[in-house]
Amino acid sequence: MSAPVSADPQRLTEILAEYQELESALADPAVHADGTRARTLGRRYSRLGPVVATHRELEAARGDLIAARELADEDAGFALEAEELAVRIEALTERLEELLLPRDPNDDKDVILEIKAGEGGEESALFAGDLLRMYLRYAERKGWQTEVLDAVESDLGGYKDVSVAVKARTADEPGIWSRLKWEGGVHRVQRVPVTESQGRVHTSAAGVLVMPEAEDVEVTIDPNDLRINVYRSSGPGGQSVNTTDSAVRITHMPSGLVVSCQNEKSQLQNREQAMRILRARMLAAAMEAAAGAANDVRHSQVRTVDRSERIRTYNFPENRIADHRIGYKANNLEQVLDGELDAIIEALVLASRTEQLAGSGDTGSA
Repeated sequence: MSAPVSADPQRLTEILAEYQELESALADPAVHADGTRARTLGRRYSRLGPVVATHRELEAARGDLIAARELADEDAGFALEAEELAVRIEALTERLEELLLPRDPNDDKDVILEIKAGEGGEESALFAGDLLRMYLRYAERKGWQTEVLDAVESDLGGYKDVSVAVKARTADEPGIWSRLKWEGGVHRVQRVPVTESQGRVHTSAAGVLVMPEAEDVEVTIDPNDLRINVYRSSGPGGQSVNTTDSAVRITHMPSGLVVSCQNEKSQLQNREQAMRILRARMLAAAMEAAAGAANDVRHSQVRTVDRSERIRTYNFPENRIADHRIGYKANNLEQVLDGELDAIIEALVLASRTEQLAGSGDTGSA
């Protein structure tokens, strides 16, 4: 077993120093005058807390072990205590090794989540609606805030396309990205559609794209690079739901990214929502370019909403959910669609950490 404390003392020293600096900064009332900065510092402080706490506990256990061994010759009880402390130190060292693994720099961020219907027509749109409800229920269970930024409904009440912002309520919560980033990809459903008259099981798909929400300072957008069009928003089947030109379409000409929003009645509000989505997409594109490989930062995100390119299958006849990336299977489909996603997400997190630990001897310092 490798030990990060001896293999990379520099990394631990930097974290301890940063934690002390954050502690001092958060004690300064002036910092809290800037809500955004206080929130960012608070999240980072909370993120480093387990590393510092484990390090302190490990150091204390090592000191106790030295004392117990010195007293073991005089009292057999201390010999037994020394054995117990040695086991505890090994467990704490492993825990610290895991905590010192490289972290996704976006883990503390809120996210913008997009769900797009794919192959399957109305059934795919209805499934996209099921996925939306699943994520909204999961957010509710976690105590997160949600805001539908834009939605294009289908004739039967599903969604052709829907964008949702998901935010943590407090700075000390784990970042939304650290949990929901695993949801990006093509989700496949197998069931009898409501439009099927002969009871046959159909397969359709919907795509989920998860992006960390970008701060204004993270993505610079030149207004001269934008082409902004306004039009009348419409409902399912093309029916008009607004008599004014309130819907907004923004094209970022250098990248070709296009974002449309028609959810709000105000053109200004739709423009603001579209800019939020555009910034998130541009940050995601920059992340993908920097990573150089899809399996690094934006692992298994949507490329085409094709049934064959799926990360997860929801099988209604068998009440089974299967995540194909890690071979996860469970027969609690109804509960999962009601927002009980923690078991799947924890399995994905564990698989990622296991892979990191296996490769930590080859990846250098954290």
